[in-house]
Amino acid sequence: MTSTRTTPTRTRRPAPAPATALYDIPGPVARRRHLTYGIASTVVILALFGWILHLLFDTGQFTAEKWRPFAYQGIQELLLRGLGNTLKAFAYAAVLSLALGAVLAVGRLSAHRPVRWISTLLVEFFRAMPVLVMIFFIFVALKVQALPALVAGLTLYNGSVLAEVFRTGINSVDRGQREAAYALGMRKTQVTTFVLAPQAIRAMLPTIISQLVVALKDTSLGYLITYEEFLHAGKLIASNLDYDLPFIPVVMVISPIYIGLCMLLSWFATWVAKRQRRDLKTQAAGVAPAEPGTLLPGGR
Repeated sequence: MTSTRTTPTRTRRPAPAPATALYDIPGPVARRRHLTYGIASTVVILALFGWILHLLFDTGQFTAEKWRPFAYQGIQELLLRGLGNTLKAFAYAAVLSLALGAVLAVGRLSAHRPVRWISTLLVEFFRAMPVLVMIFFIFVALKVQALPALVAGLTLYNGSVLAEVFRTGINSVDRGQREAAYALGMRKTQVTTFVLAPQAIRAMLPTIISQLVVALKDTSLGYLITYEEFLHAGKLIASNLDYDLPFIPVVMVISPIYIGLCMLLSWFATWVAKRQRRDLKTQAAGVAPAEPGTLLPGGR
């Protein structure tokens, strides 16, 4: 007589969600509470948005008389010229700020004490000075034209901030990378250029883009020194023309363009980060599958 053995079946329990280093995974009660908070916040934001729309309609901000000036060719050319001047000032300031930040960061990392002290003094001074004060000083005291004064002020401020970003990013690279490069006989300039900077740029990229967004928004300070940028063009439309002072429609036209430019910079940073992650040097090399009859070296 044969006896059959039955093996007990084990029920698998779902694996708990892993906790992160920043916070614990919320449980069912916490998730319901967060959902309630999210719904309540959404309702409040929608109510605030509806109230603002009601005020705009109630004060007649969407009437045809206040939006008719934007159909004129002269107004459109004025806005386009102001947008072009804004992009021109931002392009100059962005390139020069990155260059100045790199030079000051190298100076702060220098092994020569006088160079390091001078670079530190410049960084701390320009970073502490209000950017508007520097723009006015260059424009009024030094008798510089509006565009160079605006670009110089933005470059000095943003370059000093980027210098600290570059220095911190390079110092954040693992010390073993530096020591291994020195062990191979590389000089300090080669270590910084070919070993430390390529690894630090990935960590620095979000902060660099954020600072460039600040530089883009600060180009609007140019209207205070009569530079004909985008905000200056909107100010001319809202105050100097006899169109019932369409200030709110001007703001509603200019603000989305500024926001779109900042979002475009953020998208560009995301695209660059993805391209870096897909670098060919970091991808695994494909290996051809083994065929029948293939012998290893030395095999019989």
